[in-house]
Amino acid sequence: MATRLDPFQEMDRLVSQMFGAQRSSATMPMDLYRTGDHYVLKVDLPGVDPGSIDVGVEDRTLTIRAERTVETDADVQWLARERAQGTFARQLTVGRGLDLDRIDATYADGVLALTIPVAEEAKPRRIEVQHGSTPSAITAEPATA
Repeated sequence: MATRLDPFQEMDRLVSQMFGAQRSSATMPMDLYRTGDHYVLKVDLPGVDPGSIDVGVEDRTLTIRAERTVETDADVQWLARERAQGTFARQLTVGRGLDLDRIDATYADGVLALTIPVAEEAKPRRIEVQHGSTPSAITAEPATA
């Protein structure tokens, strides 16, 4: 049985230290799975302004930021206020083996979907073994200048 290397390591480490793990996972819950030669990361961001969504990569850290604005009408009388507002961020430290230059991001129906391809050098490949009926000698040729 082959084991697969999980390129997502230390998920939410920085955000957990800054804001606490419960805030980041409660305000930006996510799913992560692998299908074929890519990973898919889906983050729930209902009610955020699509123009406020920022996805960036620096070194091996993937950062997602989004903002849900506060209702500021003067004549509003709040009866219940449970939806988190403000700027939200989530950082994921990713391992080697992903092609971070080819991330595809879409936002639809309140869900941000990132498709992250596996890097060519990280894909499994078969190495053909050459064989012959007679052994051949290996000789060194002098270098000519």
